Amino acid sequence: MAGGERGETASGLSPALAAGRSNVGALFRHQARACREKIAVVDGERRLSYGVLDTRTDRVAQALAARGVRRGQRVALLARNCLEYIEVELACAKLGAIVAALNWRLAERELTHCINLVEPRVLLHQAEFTEALDRLMLVSHERLVLGAEYEEAIARVHGGAIDVDVDPEDGLVILYTSGTTGLPKGALISHRAMIARGLCFGAELSIPPGDTFVAWPPMYHMASTDQMLSTLLRGGTVIVVDGFQPAPLVDAIATARMGWFILIPGMVEAMIEALRARPVKPAGIGCCGAMADLVPRQQIAEVSALLEAPYLNSFGSTETGLPPATGSLIAPGVAPERLSKRQSAFCEIRLVDADDNEVPDGAPGELTIRAPTLFSGYWNAPETNARDFRNGWFHMGDVFRRNADGTLDFVDRVKYMIKSGGENIYPAEIEQVILADPRVADAVVVRKMDARWGEVPVAFIARRDPSLDEAGILARCRDSLAGYKQPKAVHFIALADFPRSTSGKIQRHALEARLANESS
Repeated sequence: MAGGERGETASGLSPALAAGRSNVGALFRHQARACREKIAVVDGERRLSYGVLDTRTDRVAQALAARGVRRGQRVALLARNCLEYIEVELACAKLGAIVAALNWRLAERELTHCINLVEPRVLLHQAEFTEALDRLMLVSHERLVLGAEYEEAIARVHGGAIDVDVDPEDGLVILYTSGTTGLPKGALISHRAMIARGLCFGAELSIPPGDTFVAWPPMYHMASTDQMLSTLLRGGTVIVVDGFQPAPLVDAIATARMGWFILIPGMVEAMIEALRARPVKPAGIGCCGAMADLVPRQQIAEVSALLEAPYLNSFGSTETGLPPATGSLIAPGVAPERLSKRQSAFCEIRLVDADDNEVPDGAPGELTIRAPTLFSGYWNAPETNARDFRNGWFHMGDVFRRNADGTLDFVDRVKYMIKSGGENIYPAEIEQVILADPRVADAVVVRKMDARWGEVPVAFIARRDPSLDEAGILARCRDSLAGYKQPKAVHFIALADFPRSTSGKIQRHALEARLANESS
């Protein structure tokens, strides 16, 4: 071996291998030393420099350790976008703990599942969620309320860097994604994957070091968590906005240079209206948007013209980060005729048939991927992991065609999923709630195109009891499902009128076509 004797460290690794084991907490600490006085985070009137953020996250790590949190244990976090969200994620990165980023929009049944799935040692939450959490039947854990209680906890510890040997394959965050079995799955993202996502973020989108990122999508979503951490690892500034609020977003557009201004389906039209009501000259945006397939094409043209930035024709996921196909831009002011995508760098992809044989160009195939950005699997879901990671590739459940020029065209989803306003909805989640009603003979949920949200769920139901009406179905869904998952319409049909395959499965696409014909 070049450079001397092989040897081994205390961890059993050769010195050369040990030297390559960087993690997010250590990388942030060294970035903070390099730019201590630079502003790292802006949250309303609060502005924290890198030096102050480093010191505070050390204290948060110590406070969690005092509550028994150790490497590999989970810390659940239920909060809207705020400075403390960033502090907890960085503190856990230093401690080697895993943040389970909870979606505060979930119904009680769903939230109970997400918390109990990961068995957190500590649950941090904003005070507004206390009453809802008190109603849940949860595994044993300790609570810490963000605000005065949180500040008192970090003030009591001695501070200073915490010394934990964190491996790059250790878990960093768990982000939840809708489950085909009816409840969310927890996608475990490692330090290695998050570091690779930061490298892709900079390289693929030409994001300069020190850039600004506006974290307005919910931080329990990869759209904010990935890019927020990537920005801080590269010496940039994160502006925190609690959800889609046009006024602070327009302020940021006018004053901050940013490589990527995220827009998701459902918010594009509102952004257009805000920019027309208050015209500003953008300070400089590298690209805007996301998920162009789900946005009306005229909206793409309008918002990209107003922002003076190309629209990002992206395709990634919670499990993969920006890859596999976030490498294509739509010129400002253009309503695209086609939305072919370009494969991302730093990933390998294959399009395969049902037997995992690679399909030829022009033939539809499920997209499979290998990449350093890839997640480490679903938490406590061995059967799902064995299926989705078979043959050494992650199977995304999305069907594409590869064109002769190497671009990729999205065809459909193997695992039928509805993408509504940036949220993933599996019909099975809704169908289970509806089918639990004894007055229902059968039910299926399909997607309907929507000018605002991209897609919305619509239910087709056969009644067993003729007294069942739409109001009854929607009331049941409100009790069990997050608002964005609730059907936007209910159609009652005869049981015999469900279109079925020869195996008896309801053919969703036939019902989608029926909705499309009724709308035309």
